[in-house]
Amino acid sequence: MTAHHSLGQEGSSAAGSAADERLSTQEGRKDFWRATVSCWLGTAMEYADFALYGLAAGIIFGDVFFPEATPAMALLSSFATWSVGFIARPIGALFFGWLGDRKGRKVVMVTTIILMGASTTFIGLIPSYASIGLWAPACLVLLRFTQGFGAGAELSGGTVMLGEYAPVKRRGLVSSVIALGSNSGTLLASIVWLAVVQMDQQTLLEWGWRIPFLCSSLIALTALWIRRHLRETPVFERQKAALQAERSAAVEPAQAVDTRSFWQRSKAFWIMVGLRIGENGPSYLAQGFIVGYVAKVLMVDKSVPTTAVFIASVLGFLIIPLAGWLSDRFGRRITYRWFCLLLIIYAWPAFSLLDSREPMIVIPTMVVGMALASLGIFGVQAAWGVELFGVKHRYTKMAVAKELGSILSGGTAPLVAAAMLSFTGHWWPIAIYFSAMAAIGFFTTFVAPETRGRDLNLPEDAV
Repeated sequence: MTAHHSLGQEGSSAAGSAADERLSTQEGRKDFWRATVSCWLGTAMEYADFALYGLAAGIIFGDVFFPEATPAMALLSSFATWSVGFIARPIGALFFGWLGDRKGRKVVMVTTIILMGASTTFIGLIPSYASIGLWAPACLVLLRFTQGFGAGAELSGGTVMLGEYAPVKRRGLVSSVIALGSNSGTLLASIVWLAVVQMDQQTLLEWGWRIPFLCSSLIALTALWIRRHLRETPVFERQKAALQAERSAAVEPAQAVDTRSFWQRSKAFWIMVGLRIGENGPSYLAQGFIVGYVAKVLMVDKSVPTTAVFIASVLGFLIIPLAGWLSDRFGRRITYRWFCLLLIIYAWPAFSLLDSREPMIVIPTMVVGMALASLGIFGVQAAWGVELFGVKHRYTKMAVAKELGSILSGGTAPLVAAAMLSFTGHWWPIAIYFSAMAAIGFFTTFVAPETRGRDLNLPEDAV
C-alpha cells in the first residue's frame, strides 16, 4: 500500500497533474470555478430532493398517500417508496457511468439534472389518495424511480468531475464541495419545510407540502444553464488525447493477459462498497428514519426534527471542508476510520437521549448524528472514491460501487429500522443496526489503500 501511495505521488508530480496544468491558465481557472459551482448545484439538487422526500415521508406522506393505514404502517409504506429510488440508482449508475467513461462527464451531467429536476417537480403535482386512489402512490413510486435513475449518476459524476478538476494537494478539500452541495440541498429542504410546517394541518395536507417539490425546479434550471457551458475535465481530456494518439499511430497495443485473481481485480470496487455502507446507512438513519421516529413515534412537535436538520446543515459548511482538509493533511484512511469509530459509539446514547422528548436534548442529539454521518465522513469519501479507481472505468466503477453500497445500507435503512421498530417496539435493535453499518466502514479502512496525492491518469485501480 505504502509503495503504491508513494508511486502515485511521484507519478503525479513527475508527469505533471492534468488538473494542475489546466489551472495554470486563466481560462483553466475559470473552467475550474464553473465546474465547482455546477457540481455544487447539481448535488444540492439531488440532496434537496432526497431530504425533501425524507422529511415528507416522515412527516406528511403517510397522511396524503396512505391515509387508511395505521401510523406505523403509514411510516413503513412511505419509506418503502423511498427505497424504490435507491433500487433505481445502481441502474442509473451503470448506464450513465458507462456513458460518462466513453462520451465524457459533461453529457451525463446535463442529462441527469434534467431527469432529476423533472421527476421532483412532478412529485409536487401528484393528486392525493383521496382524489385518485391507488394511482397516487403508484405515480409516487414511478417518479421516485426516475428520480433515482438520474441521481445514481449525479453524485458520482459530480465527484469524478471535481476530483479530476482539483489540484493534487487540495483534492480532499476541493472534492468535499460535493458534500457541501449535499449539505446545501439538505439545508434548503429544511428551511422550506420549516416554513411549510407552520401551516395548519388541513392546508399542509391539501397543497402546502407541494411547495418544496415545485421550488426545486429552480435549482435544476440554474444548474442546467451552467452545465451547458462546462468544459470536459482535464483528466478525461488527457485520456482521450492518449487514446487518439494510439489510434493515429495505427499500432494496436499488446493486450496483456490479466493473471490476477477475481479479488485482486475487484478489490477497489468492494472497498468502495464497504466504505459507502459505513457512511450511507448511518447517514440515512440520522437524517431520514430518526426524523420520522421523533415526529411520528415519540410525538415530538414536527418543528423540532426540522430545526435539528437545519442547524446541522448550517454547521456542515464548517464540518465538511474541515473533514476534506484533514484528509489532505493526515490521509484518507485515518480520517475516515475516526468518523466510523465515533458513529459506532454514537448510536447507543443517542436513542436514550431522544426518548427524553425534550427539544433541548433531542435537537443536539440529532445534530451530532448528522454532523458525523451525513457531513464529516461524506467530506472525506469524495476524494478517496475518485482516487481508488483508474481513469478508464472510474465513473462506472465508482458510481456502481457507491449505489450498491447505498442499496445495502442507506436505501433500505429507514425501511429496515421502521420494520424493526414495528416488530419489537423498542429502539435497541436499531442501535445495533446503526453500529453494525458504521463498523463495516471502520473495518474496511484497514484493507483500503491510502491514495492521497495519486495521479488520476493512471489506468489501473489503486490496490
